[in-house]
Amino acid sequence: MSGSGSETALGLAGAVGAGERWAPEVVDVPLAAIEAREAEIHAFNLVTADAARAAADDVDRRVAAGEDPGPLAGVPIALKDNLCTRGVATTCSSRILEGWVPPYDATVVQRLAAAGAVSVGKTNLDEFAMGSSTENSAFGPTRNPRDTSRVPGGSSGGSAAAVAAGFAPISLGSDTGGSIRQPAALCGVVGVKPTYGLVSRYGLVAFASSLDQIGPFAGTVADAALLLEVIAGHDPHDATSIPQAAPSLVPHLSDGVQGLRVGLVTELLGEGIAPDVAARVREAADALVAAGASVEEVSVPAVTYGLSAYYLIAPAEASSNLARFDGVRYGLRVDAPTTNEMMVATRTAGFGDEVKRRIMLGTYALSAGYYDAFYGQAQKVRTLICRDFEAAYERFDVLLSPTSPTTAFELGAIHDPLTMYLNDICTIPTNLAGHPALSVPFGSGADGLPVGVQVLAPALGEVPMFRTAAVLEAAAPTEEASR
Repeated sequence: MSGSGSETALGLAGAVGAGERWAPEVVDVPLAAIEAREAEIHAFNLVTADAARAAADDVDRRVAAGEDPGPLAGVPIALKDNLCTRGVATTCSSRILEGWVPPYDATVVQRLAAAGAVSVGKTNLDEFAMGSSTENSAFGPTRNPRDTSRVPGGSSGGSAAAVAAGFAPISLGSDTGGSIRQPAALCGVVGVKPTYGLVSRYGLVAFASSLDQIGPFAGTVADAALLLEVIAGHDPHDATSIPQAAPSLVPHLSDGVQGLRVGLVTELLGEGIAPDVAARVREAADALVAAGASVEEVSVPAVTYGLSAYYLIAPAEASSNLARFDGVRYGLRVDAPTTNEMMVATRTAGFGDEVKRRIMLGTYALSAGYYDAFYGQAQKVRTLICRDFEAAYERFDVLLSPTSPTTAFELGAIHDPLTMYLNDICTIPTNLAGHPALSVPFGSGADGLPVGVQVLAPALGEVPMFRTAAVLEAAAPTEEASR
C-alpha cells in the first residue's frame, strides 16, 4: 500500500480514506523531513512524533472497520503554539507559559481530530503572537526555508515555515494584524484569514479579542479551502462565533472569475511598497483580466490610517488579556515576599521586550487621561475603515493588493519597532474590518524570494475570494520567470 500518490492534503486524505495508503506511512514522510531539517529551520517548539503515529494507527483502524475516517484522513498538520491542546504543552513561545499543559482542546483542534487529521507538533511564533518575523520567540527565531538567512514572517512564522519546508502539507495559525498572510507571502505558501467569527476562537490564547482569527496555511489553494471547511462553523463556546454552518468552498474552486469585478487598491500600491512586489500585483491583475474578470483601481482612503489605529486597539486589548498571566494561577511564578512583588517579578522575568512594550502601550492608551484621545479615536478610525471598505464592495466583488510590502528580510535586519510594524501595513485594515483575506504566491521578487498577492473580500465573501485565488494560483509565473 505504499504508492506515490499526491502529497497534497486532498490527495493524501483520498488515498488514506480509500485504503490505498497507510496513514502511519503518510505521517512518517513529514516526520523524516522534520528530523532532517528542523534543527536548521526551528519551525517547532514541540514535535509530537509518538502521538502522531498513534493517531495515524487509529485512522487506519477506522478505515479497516469500514468507518468514514473524515475529510482529512491521515493528513499531517502542524498547530501554532497558541492553540490549546489537551495534554500537550501550549507555551505561546513565552517563558511565562513554558511547560503549561492545557486541560482541554481548542475547538479547531477537536474538529481536526474528528476529521482524521494527525498533529505532528506545535509551531514556533512571536511571543503571544506579537511580531512580524518570529524573532520575538523566547525559544529562538524560526528561519525561512526558502533562504535560512531570512525571516519567515510572523507571528505564525513556524506554521508557515512548516508547510514551506515539507514538515506538513497544512498547518494552522492565528491572524491578528496579518500574522497568517504575511508569513505565507514570505514563505511562498497559501495563507487565509477568514471572516471574523467564521472560525471559533475557543481555546486560542487571546492577544486582541476583536481582531484574532484562526486560519489555514497550505501548499495549495484547494488544501486551504478544505482545511477551512473543516474548522469553520458555529461554536456555542465562542460568543463571537457566527451562527451558521461552514461554507462549501472546494466545489467552487473551478468556477473561474468570468464577470467578477476586481478592485486594485491604490493606497496599497504606492509609497512603501517595493517596486518588484507592486509589479507582481499588477501582473496578477492582468492575469485576472485574461481569465474574464474586470479590474479597476479603487481608492480605500482610510486604510492609510489602519496601522495607527491598530497599534492602539491591539495593545489595549492585549494589556487586558495578558493581565491573567500573573503567577497566581498558572504558568511561571517568581517567588517574592508579597503578592504584588511576586506579580511584578513574574511578569518581568516571564514576558519578553515586545510583549512588555505592547502591554505598556495598551495600558497607556486605556488610562483615564488618554482613553478618549487615543483608544476612542482609534475606534472611530476603525469605523471609517469599515465604511470605506463597504463603499468599495458596492462596486467590486473582491479587492487586490500586496500581502507584504517587501519579500523576506534578513534575520536581525530590523531593530526599530516602528519599522517592524510597517510590515503589516497591507494586512491590518482587513482585521480592523473583520473581513476575510487570503495570500497566494505569485512569482518572486528581484531577489528570487516569494511574493504574495492578497485577495480581500467582504464579510462572508470566502467563495469569490477562493475562486480568485485559484485562478491566480494557476496563472502564477515561475519564480525564475518573474525575476
